[in-house]
Amino acid sequence: MSMHSIAWWPTVIALAIATFTDLRSRRIPNWLVFPFMAAGFGVQAWFHGWHGVVQSLEGFALGAVIFGVLAVMGGMGMGDVKLFAGIGAWIGPGQIMLALVITGLAGGVMALGWAIVGGFAGDLLKGSGDLLLGWKKRGTITPPDLKLTNPMARKMPYAPAIAIGTLISFFAH
Repeated sequence: MSMHSIAWWPTVIALAIATFTDLRSRRIPNWLVFPFMAAGFGVQAWFHGWHGVVQSLEGFALGAVIFGVLAVMGGMGMGDVKLFAGIGAWIGPGQIMLALVITGLAGGVMALGWAIVGGFAGDLLKGSGDLLLGWKKRGTITPPDLKLTNPMARKMPYAPAIAIGTLISFFAH
């Protein structure tokens, strides 16, 4: 039984719950992500032994580090980081990289659509440009108006993009 064949249904369930809660409250609860992570490690160890544990740890680490950097920059919440790390524990390093790329594309399209519908596409493009291209001038510190901790910041739920990217990675892998 491959790592991917046993991971799809628990991942779909976790993604459905995370998407629902993120859309409703802009939060992904710890009661969901921590058991999901632990189960990913346990299932991979059960079916694949030490190889499964190593693959699970590598996927977890990649998800946590890459999304963790985005969270430190202020562009993502820790619930998103924990969810993506948990997905990595289930699907391993190869598929998590594919899921990451597709998630980024889905998130970009969703953010652009959200900004157009909300009437702030110009602000989104300016803020994104400042965040990506203005680092030489400001260093690695994210401007306060672009951080999620700022109560005035527009916050888009990212679990739907994570769900889309992960689910497409199952079909593509």
